[in-house]
Formats: sequence, structure tokens, C-alpha cells
Amino acid sequence: MTLFPTNHQASLQPEAPDRGLGRFSRSLLRHRKAVGFFWLAVAVAGIALIGPITGRLTSATTFPGLPSYEAGLAIEHAYGNGGNVSPTVVVVTLPAHERAESTQGRAALDATFSSLSQVHSLRVVSYPEVNDPRLVSRDGQAVLGLVFGANNSPTSAQIANRMRATAPPGVTIAATSLTALYDAPGSGGIGVLGEVAIGAIGALLILIVVFGSFLAVLPLILAGVSILATFLLIGVVTALTSVSQLVEYLVALVGLGIAIDYSLLVVTRWREERDRGRANDEAIVVAMSTAGRSVAFSGVTVGIGLLSLILLPVPFLRGLGYGGLLIPLVTVIAALTLLPVLLSAWGPRLDHRTRRAQRRHSRNAGRPSRAWTAWSRAVIRHRVFAIGAALIVLCILLGAASDLRVGEVRPTSLAHVGSAEQGLNVIQRDGFPVGVLAPIEILVPEHANAEALTVRLRAVTGVDTAIAPTGSAWHRNGTALVDVLPSQPTSTVVDNATVSDVRDTVKLLAPGAQVAGDGPEEVDIVHVLYYRFPLIIGVVSLIGLLALIRAFRSVVLPIKAVVLNLVSVGASYGALVLIWQYGYGSRALWGIPATGVVTDFVPLLMFAFLFGLSMDYEVFIISRIKEAHDAGRSTNDAVVEGLGHTGRLVTSAAIILFFAFAALASGPEVPLKVFATGVGVGILLDATVVRALLVPALVSLLGRRNWWLPFTHRAK
Repeated sequence: MTLFPTNHQASLQPEAPDRGLGRFSRSLLRHRKAVGFFWLAVAVAGIALIGPITGRLTSATTFPGLPSYEAGLAIEHAYGNGGNVSPTVVVVTLPAHERAESTQGRAALDATFSSLSQVHSLRVVSYPEVNDPRLVSRDGQAVLGLVFGANNSPTSAQIANRMRATAPPGVTIAATSLTALYDAPGSGGIGVLGEVAIGAIGALLILIVVFGSFLAVLPLILAGVSILATFLLIGVVTALTSVSQLVEYLVALVGLGIAIDYSLLVVTRWREERDRGRANDEAIVVAMSTAGRSVAFSGVTVGIGLLSLILLPVPFLRGLGYGGLLIPLVTVIAALTLLPVLLSAWGPRLDHRTRRAQRRHSRNAGRPSRAWTAWSRAVIRHRVFAIGAALIVLCILLGAASDLRVGEVRPTSLAHVGSAEQGLNVIQRDGFPVGVLAPIEILVPEHANAEALTVRLRAVTGVDTAIAPTGSAWHRNGTALVDVLPSQPTSTVVDNATVSDVRDTVKLLAPGAQVAGDGPEEVDIVHVLYYRFPLIIGVVSLIGLLALIRAFRSVVLPIKAVVLNLVSVGASYGALVLIWQYGYGSRALWGIPATGVVTDFVPLLMFAFLFGLSMDYEVFIISRIKEAHDAGRSTNDAVVEGLGHTGRLVTSAAIILFFAFAALASGPEVPLKVFATGVGVGILLDATVVRALLVPALVSLLGRRNWWLPFTHRAK
């Protein structure tokens, strides 16, 4: 038995198309061994190099050029700590009979904080040092301290242990930080391999139901090879620019989803052609000429969506864009080259069904799904009602989306286990503002009066207190540091106004001073991410529109597709607001309180992926409708036939992608959960309300107008 056998059986149908992808696939099948061994070599190389390549991915998030980020770097350079590194916040609680203002209480505090003076890389703010009453709890028993370090400084847990070693009996210490809350035990997820395994198992179960045979393994083979090949190319990209570790998750899970999408389309069409009597290789050629063309255009549209990330002047997201853009590119190439070879070599052998599946298949061979045909006819018969029902759902979600606020997740919505959460609970219990976790640091030049600036900043709305210690750790190289402790978390609308007021005050009283910290950086990040967003949406939509006009040979259908894509993405934002920003789903599913905002980069990343993936489904459905219409069917009959053939595929593909992103939602951080939830829900929403309900109803309603193309004489 040869590895890639040739099928010489005579076709019972007319010759398959011999142009475009049909001609390409004929040539490919003549060299099937070379193609097969090429992809085998790629897979082996990917397995061997995936470890070193993922090791070159970075967890650092840099924003060069942002005023706050550059200010943070200046502080780190001058003082060796602070700046862009969030501080550890410690709460020292004295025994019940002692108070911070008393001589005995002050002595206990001095002893407790003295252990930190031995670590020269740390800069400490404490009540004994600055005597600010805002650093003391209402009952006078607990005091607040801030410990500024560098990236390699002790963690909050290590700092707490160091302080406990010198603390007098009865004194308790709790410590936390934004970094510790993000990295708390239990937030590490199951890792990329575990998430891929969950996604693959879920996909396999659905594929077994869809195919009823061992053909279910072909999409997984294609997905595995595509993912490995994508990682090889990402290895090349890492030699040119930094790439975020998040790419691991996106490549593995998005690659799994779209590889299965494309496989479903091609393999199902190949099966249909074999059922019509074509020989194996002839069926492959026809499948490639029809479904393969849809796959190619789908890959283009997914890539167009991801183009939005590359247009952003942010290395972190641009790196994700490069990685994301490779996913559909590699998967399309594999689907158009490897998949035909696999079908030629093993397709008929793998397509042995159980007796029950064979009987069911014999009854329905080559016919559209009876369930989806009935659904399509019902939608067409009640198309006005269908459009109204879909629009009600979408308008409700779009209404929620109008309240979308981007920013940084509240500290109270991060960790729920470990010492980091215990430290946060102690901060809240003793009445200290949660905003102290993200202080604003100001690098004041020599000519400015840091003390006068501090007094003025204390009067700014939203500021709990401002501190300008006099020690040598706060004055270096002709500069001084002023720390502003906000009353609220940096993600809130109020705190964004506070950041603006602080900056205005600094500009007035200390020209040339630089403002750093989590709050200012978040304001700058949101600005740089979204001030171009309308332009990016316009560019991506225009490119997508032109690509679809070329694919569908129509103007009306592409305009409808782009508009519905934008509506679908907007509705997904609304779902995200309800689930996370308002907390209606986050608390029920993960026990996480409302985040108050949607993580800053998530709407951008969602647009990039959902725009392309939604267009994927549009191309699948409309291509089949157009094929039926070009064959002489009326618009309504074409809708019934097209959705009858593709409805089950699109729904299955959406469920598989949903499983993939559900696995991603078990990832290591809340922002990753937010992103995965948004994309997963968005995919289901698009495949059901938009593609299965609104699209067929609108196409039916538009009738002959669907096929209008200027400067042509098409008239059906």
C-alpha cells in the first residue's frame, strides 16, 4: 500500500472544473507525495522547535512614547525603583491596646519597618517617616505603608515575611500589590496545552456527530499541522520584534477553531460530490473549486480583521497582530494543499460510517439538511418577524454597549485566594482607599517646589493624600519625588478625571515635571489605543467590502455583510458589558465581582477577531447561496438550499470555536477571561441571531436587489 495512492476510478459525473483552484488541486494531487512529506517535515520541525520559540515570547508590556510610560522609566533610571512598577502596600496592625500615635506604638512600627531599610533597592513610605494621619486607620490601630521596588525586587509575600521577622509580638502584617493580585495562586489556569486539549476534545466530539465516521480526525490533523507551522513563522517574527506570550493562546486556540472551520467546509463538499458519483480525486477537485474558493476568501477576511492590530502604534498589540495574521494565512495554505492530499490518501478509508449513520446518510446523501431547510423556509415565510426579533436582541445588546467603558480591571475583581487577596481585604477592612494600590508618582525637577506642589495636590478632588518625604531615597540628581494616593481605583471614570486634574496642577506649579503611575498610564493607553479606532474600523471595513464585492460579484450583499459584522461586534460588546462590567455573568460563572470596566485592549482585540470570524460564516453561507442562484434558483430557493447545506456546518464550527474560547477563559488572568468570554459569546451570537436568522431573512427580503452590480447586465 502506497502512502498516497492514486484513484483511477472513472467519474460518473462531468469533468470537474479545470481552472483556478481546480487546476491547482489537479497539479497538487500529481505531486501528493512531495506535498505530504513537506508538511510532515514542517510538523516535525514545529514539534522540535516549539519550546525554544515560546521561550522567546515576552510577558513585558511596553508603551514607548507614552508620557506616563517614559516618566516611569525616568523614575526607575534615577531611583532604581517605582515608576512603572506597582508598589507593595502593607498594613501593619498593632495589638489591641496600642495606637500608632503612642510612644509604644511608634516604637513597634519603627521596629517592624526597620527590616526594609536593609534592602537598598527599596523605597518605603510609612507613617513613622511622614506622619501623615491619612496613613492611619480610623481606630488608630493600623497603619499603611508603601514599598516601591524594581522588577526583580522582593514580592509582596516576601516583604511581609521580612517585616514579620522584626515585628514585636502581637503585631500583624498584611501585604498585597496589583502584581500579586494578578499572579495570585489559582490564577495560573491550566496552560496552553491543557486548553488546547479541552478545545480539541470538544471539537472531536462535535466532529464525530457531524461526520459519523473517522473523518472527524482530519480537521484535527490539519489544525495540529497549521498550529505548528504558525509557531515556526512566529519564531521568525520574534527575531525581528517582540511578541507577547498571549500569542501562544491565540495561535493554539484560534488556529484550532479556524482550521476545523475550513476543514468542515471542504470535507463536507468533498463528501457531497462523492455521493453524487464522482471519483475520489474528481470530488476533491470540485470541492477545492467551490468550498476551497470560499476558504481562500474567508482567510482573506479574517486577515483583514487582524490587520487592525498591526495599524496600532503599540508594540504589544502589534506583536499580537503579526502572530494573529499568520494564523489564517498558514491555515488557508494548509487547507488548500495538505487537506486535498489527506483526502486523496485516506479520505475513503476514513469515511466508513456506523450502520445507523450509513442508513441516515443514504437517505440524505447530497441533500441539504432537512432541519435547516425547514428552518430556512420558516424564516423566509415570516421574514419580517424574523428581522424584528433579531433586531430586538441586537438593539438590547447595542444599548448595553453604549455604556462600554474601557480601562483597567478593579483590584477587587482580581485574585480571590491567597495572601494577596487577604492583604486587599485588610486594606478595605481598615478603611484605607483601594486607590493606594496604584499611586501617582511625580518626578519634580530641581527648580520646582515639591512641598508646595504636595500641599496643592492634597486639595485635588479624588486625591486621598499626597506625600513628599524628605529622605535621600526621595531626592536624587537634583530631582524629588511626590507620591499621590488616589481615593478610587485607577479604572474608574472619577479617577480618570483625577489624573487630569493632577496633571494640570503639576503643569501649573512644576513645569517640566513628569507624571507616572498606573492611573496616568491607563489614561494614555486608552487614548493611544482608541483615538485611531474609528479610522481603523473604516479602513478594515472598506478593504473587507472590496474583497467581498470581488467574491460575491455584488454590491448589496457585501454592504449588508459589513454592516451586519459591525452590528454583531457591537452586540458582542454589549454582552461583555452585561457579563463583566456589570458583573451579571462574572459572579455567577467565576465568582468574580463586576469589573466596572472592560479591559482596555479587549474591545480592539475582539473587533480584530470577531470581524474576521464573522465574515468567515458570511462567506460560507452566501457563497453557497450564490452558487445555487447562479445555477438558476430563485433567491428564496437559493437561500433554502444554501442555508440547508451550510447551516449545520456554521453552527458546528461556531460551537467548536466557542469551546476553544471557553478553554481560553480558564487562562491565567482576568483580562484573558474577559477577552475569551467576549469572543466566545460573540461567535455564538453571530452564528445564531445574525447568520441563521437575520441574514436569510434579509436576503429573502432584498430579492433580486441582492445581486445588483453596477456596469453589468446580470438580471435574475
